[in-house]
Amino acid sequence: MPVRIAIDSMGGDHGLPVTIPAAFAFLERNADVELLLVGDPVRIAERIRLEKKPAAHPRVTIVAASEVVEMDDAIEVALRKKKDSSIRIAVTQIKEGRADACVSAGNTGALMAISRYVLKTVEGIDRPAIATVMPNMAGGATTVLDLGANVDCAPEHLLQFGLMGSALVATVDGKVRPTVGLLNIGEEIIKGNDVVKVAGELMRAAADRGELNFVGNVEGNDIFTGAVDVVVCDGFVGNVALKTTEGLAQMLGGFIREEFTRNPLTYLAAIVALPVLNRFKKRVDHRRYNGASLLGLRGLVVKSHGSADAFAFGYALQRAYEAARHDLSSRIAEAMRGVGAGRSASQPLGAVDADRPRAEQVASLF
Repeated sequence: MPVRIAIDSMGGDHGLPVTIPAAFAFLERNADVELLLVGDPVRIAERIRLEKKPAAHPRVTIVAASEVVEMDDAIEVALRKKKDSSIRIAVTQIKEGRADACVSAGNTGALMAISRYVLKTVEGIDRPAIATVMPNMAGGATTVLDLGANVDCAPEHLLQFGLMGSALVATVDGKVRPTVGLLNIGEEIIKGNDVVKVAGELMRAAADRGELNFVGNVEGNDIFTGAVDVVVCDGFVGNVALKTTEGLAQMLGGFIREEFTRNPLTYLAAIVALPVLNRFKKRVDHRRYNGASLLGLRGLVVKSHGSADAFAFGYALQRAYEAARHDLSSRIAEAMRGVGAGRSASQPLGAVDADRPRAEQVASLF
């Protein structure tokens, strides 16, 4: 069976000049893919013509959408007033069984709100989370979540993020027992704020039950050392970490270019070191890690960076393809079904009672 991916063709900073060439390049690389290009049919057809691609491709379907969610539109506008937007119609393709996954470079808040409204969340998941990968020194990549969907989190949400991130890495990367770390200001269990401390207790309890391969607290540098496969944090911390990483990569690239053009000796040395520099550039190129998965939904949605070029958008498509091919949504649902076995059915994972002390409530969950 082919993997069917719906593309929000109009979304992002650039829209059609990025999504259409990326879509056709992706088709050439994957013979078992069918694409649904969602947006203005006239503009999509015109862009296909400009790209000198076939007007009628056997594995391409154009799906009409009359509206576009702008990058600065409020979530309420996207959710309530633009019901025929390319984002919403693309996500709806999953719900109606016409697509296995959806990819959009559009407004992140709108995409998350629409996806949650249309698809709903997996049973046992309170909040979807945004997960992506960052390169590490071990030669692989570290999955980090949440990256901005949930600025304020309860400890129970962080536990759910760990379970979803573990399922993602196990499914897409084929790791049997991915290691999970909780981002903190130190490795000691006594460190961190109350939310992180309680989350650590919940994760250790889940590890004792065999539900999670939790190795303890990790620090920010561990994202890049490859100390663990999955790093869990709230959306505020995760988004700051992501944007800081992107900024450092841009600064490093600018510094190297400046030095090479200003200093003749450095330029000559660069010629000798060019193969190494090219490998380094390729290794840290953020475009190769484009595509954040919205985990916890009853369907696969991947968010591309809004400023992505066609090369980067192609990686977001690849991420959606791999997730769909390995049926990630079902794997996450399966992981959540096994969580907290033996707890009362009337008490959901992480249920709390406002009249009881937090420490007593946490102890009752074990």
